[in-house]
Amino acid sequence: MKKMLTAALLLSLLSGMAAPALAENIVIPADAANFYTSDNVDVQKVSFPTLYGMKVVGNLYLPKDMADSARSAVIVGHPMGAVKEQSSGLYAAKLAERGFITLAIDLPFWGESEGTPRNAVSPDMYAEAFSAAVDFLGTRPFVDRERIGVLGICGSGSFAISAAKIDPRLKAVATVSMYDMGAANRNGLRHSLTLEQRKEILREAAAQRYVEYAGGEPKYTSGTVHELTEHSTPVEREFYGFYRTPRGEFTPEGATPLTTTHPTLTSNVKFMNFYPFNDMETISPRPMLFITGENAHSIEFSQEAYRLAAEPKELVIVPGAGHVDLYDRTGLIPFDKLEDFFRQSLK
Repeated sequence: MKKMLTAALLLSLLSGMAAPALAENIVIPADAANFYTSDNVDVQKVSFPTLYGMKVVGNLYLPKDMADSARSAVIVGHPMGAVKEQSSGLYAAKLAERGFITLAIDLPFWGESEGTPRNAVSPDMYAEAFSAAVDFLGTRPFVDRERIGVLGICGSGSFAISAAKIDPRLKAVATVSMYDMGAANRNGLRHSLTLEQRKEILREAAAQRYVEYAGGEPKYTSGTVHELTEHSTPVEREFYGFYRTPRGEFTPEGATPLTTTHPTLTSNVKFMNFYPFNDMETISPRPMLFITGENAHSIEFSQEAYRLAAEPKELVIVPGAGHVDLYDRTGLIPFDKLEDFFRQSLK
């Protein structure tokens, strides 16, 4: 029962293992380009501290035709449970090709960034990482500190909004396939989680704290299933097709395939207290852009964010696209729209 309830919390993504089946039916789209690189862009590994002394690691993308004048910059955040090499690197490279300086970061506790325990959930620290990225970029001589924007993919969309509410240095906010990680964990997709199920998840996580305090092994939850069966849901299959295939599979140093994408159970409940859309209208008059797929299972979050945001704002629904399609499918991602948004917003 507990395992079922935990699954309900985690966006209807069942976390239990099953006999292998049906993975051979996963088709990688021809236009999927998660690991895209560009001959017109230089990439540098960089690191910088947060306000709390935690090191954040990122990949800095610099157009090769850099002029002497300082340029506008865009910070790019990866999907929840992912790392900078998954989706955010593609967006950073494509925007750098179009003249922007971009910085794809690993959120604290993930990838190459510091933080223990690994895979921990801390919405406040996630938002702080975006402000720390502004600290770094705004002190580079080739960046105009008055022209720094942010792009959050999936869960990072809600973290970027959380950061922008208290950091006016983020002059423009764009999200792609956004998840409100607070609402998703409190309510499930389309409010499918009952209050009693939510309470049971909290009880399970609280009990696990005793186990880990006494020296027991951490327990992981959520994330992407590792095998498919005939009972796998469409959402499970969608994420599996990215994270568990060569299309987007990436295991950071120190992690294992069994832990990638999976946050710790004890920390994941921190999302229950995360309300990124509260007071979102205070970001105005800084512009906001919400991009989602017509068929995205997460479309409700972009629509709700658009409803609550103040002007100037725009909601772009990509025809025929699902949630994960906008992670890496270059034939569907509206890069022209993103370029125009940041070019106009970061004048």
